[in-house]
Amino acid sequence: MQLLFTILLVVTSLLLIVLVLLHKGRGGGLSDMFGGGVSSSLGGSSVAERNLDRFTVAIGVIWFACIVALGLLMANQN
Repeated sequence: MQLLFTILLVVTSLLLIVLVLLHKGRGGGLSDMFGGGVSSSLGGSSVAERNLDRFTVAIGVIWFACIVALGLLMANQN
């Protein structure tokens, strides 16, 4: 069971890295340092951006659940 959660943790970690990098820079952070602050954000976010946000949050919840599950498994193992 611990192996399953470890594999799921690695997969969700890699997915979170990719999903966070896919997000558009909003300015005021590291994106300004690399020239991302030049673009203007007109209006709200598009449907694709909202879906990307939802998918990122869902993967983040799964990632957090894996962390908690692994912690509980390791605590009960000792």
